[in-house]
Amino acid sequence: MPPKNSANKMISARNITLAYGKRVLFDEVNINFIKGNCYGVIGANGAGKSTFLKILSGEIEPNKGNVEISPGERMAVLKQNQFEFDECTVLNTVLMGHKRLWDVMHERDAIYAKADFTEEDGMKAGELEGEFGEMGGYEAESNAGSLLSSLGVKEEMHQVLMKNIPSTFKVRVLLAQALFGNPDILLLDEPTNGLDIETIGWLENFLADYENIVLVVSHDRHFLDTICTHVADVDRSKIKTFTGNYTFWYESSQLISRQINDKNKKNEEKRKDLLDFIARFSANASKSKQATSRKKALEKLTIEEIEPSNRKYPGIIFQPQREVGNQILNVEHLSKSVNGRKLFDKLNFSINKGEKIAFLSRDPLAVTSFFEIITDNMKADTGKFEWGTTITKAYLPQENQEFFTEGLTLMDWLRQYVPPHVTDADEPFIRGFLGKMLFSGDDIQKKTNVLSGGEKVRCMVSRMMLQNPNLVILDQPTNHLDLESIQSFNEGCQTFPGVVLITSHDHTFMQTVANRIIEITPKGIIDRLMTFDEYMEDNRVKELREELYS
Repeated sequence: MPPKNSANKMISARNITLAYGKRVLFDEVNINFIKGNCYGVIGANGAGKSTFLKILSGEIEPNKGNVEISPGERMAVLKQNQFEFDECTVLNTVLMGHKRLWDVMHERDAIYAKADFTEEDGMKAGELEGEFGEMGGYEAESNAGSLLSSLGVKEEMHQVLMKNIPSTFKVRVLLAQALFGNPDILLLDEPTNGLDIETIGWLENFLADYENIVLVVSHDRHFLDTICTHVADVDRSKIKTFTGNYTFWYESSQLISRQINDKNKKNEEKRKDLLDFIARFSANASKSKQATSRKKALEKLTIEEIEPSNRKYPGIIFQPQREVGNQILNVEHLSKSVNGRKLFDKLNFSINKGEKIAFLSRDPLAVTSFFEIITDNMKADTGKFEWGTTITKAYLPQENQEFFTEGLTLMDWLRQYVPPHVTDADEPFIRGFLGKMLFSGDDIQKKTNVLSGGEKVRCMVSRMMLQNPNLVILDQPTNHLDLESIQSFNEGCQTFPGVVLITSHDHTFMQTVANRIIEITPKGIIDRLMTFDEYMEDNRVKELREELYS
């Protein structure tokens, strides 16, 4: 279907107010989202990002205000209920994403199936055929199939019922459903969940070229940076839009915050610094996948649009008690299988000073099992590993429930992990580590068995900092965290003088921290001294990956 001509297509929120009891999520929110722009909706956990998308889609009714959509616009929403389409085939689930097309198709077929087909039926069928054709109906099944294949859902699955496919594929089918038919307004809440690196890359390219309105909630900064022309910041019950992607918003807001605090710098110097920053970012944007729209957006930007952020960022700083020695970790002939499935076989490698290693695998259980083995939480089938005598390690496991079974206060919980070398662990000392992770005031009296997922991770990071490690092991460190915590964690690992072993779905984290990549496969490892992006783009590595996973 050809794109609509009008450049003024938009969706608007007018005086949106929503409160649950005394908790006000939105207070008189007024905002427009315009065709041709992709908006990354950002905000702290609990700020109301997903709720706002539900208000726009009509799923949630606000206490006050309304949503206005340009006439004739079609909206598509990424569904979260994986069981809603259980009795439908995979292909039909995608086609149902375009409701009018689906309805016309069935109405037309019902007329053709009538035993007493009349002249009036023929005229109605003709009208429906015309509408069906205008909507691209004759190519619909082919387009839906191509979309599914691009998202890694193979053709043999297309006629299978949704209830009979794995949940990881259901997520992809629902994403295809939202993308199908080029909707005028596309609302996506965490669309990269459950996708592998290659599929995320495909989705980035798809959305970077998208010409209509996109609103996306995501904690993946690389994804937001690749697709977004604007940021919609949910903060203090309001929503404001800013030109540029997430990194531009973050760096510009940090720059202006520093300028506000710099009393000695003259206004004209501050202005020049901001203009230089915009020019530099604009030059980089012109090389990106979404070059034209990004560059145009930044060219229209005025300095007055840049504002300091109200956000609070945790202070994630690992301070080693001692430097690592020459021997860090030696791994010899390490193998592990689970339920007959070989995760890895005869791993051999050593870790050196100054290395920050990203671990990969197409089987995520492989990396988690490796981390569990080297932290003595799991036994290998064969082989051994040996830590250097100078190593003090801190581990952030992917699953942390076992640490929070007792209902201790945060203060008492953290106190039990004070290392032996600390002799003055009084309340201000403990409170300081909790404070770095934004637990302040009465928060420290919270019981650990009622914490949210994000609060538990922040507690675990406090525990890690308390160890004064010179080596940290991070298994999916961004899980449950908001963008502020992810940003701080990322920067803390970049500046950390020790060794980092990490696996993460966060592309930016892996790219900015790691200087060595180790991919664990059932048939051995791929080990390269290079960045994450270099690794993913290396043709020899691509060939080797296919060989080792085949």
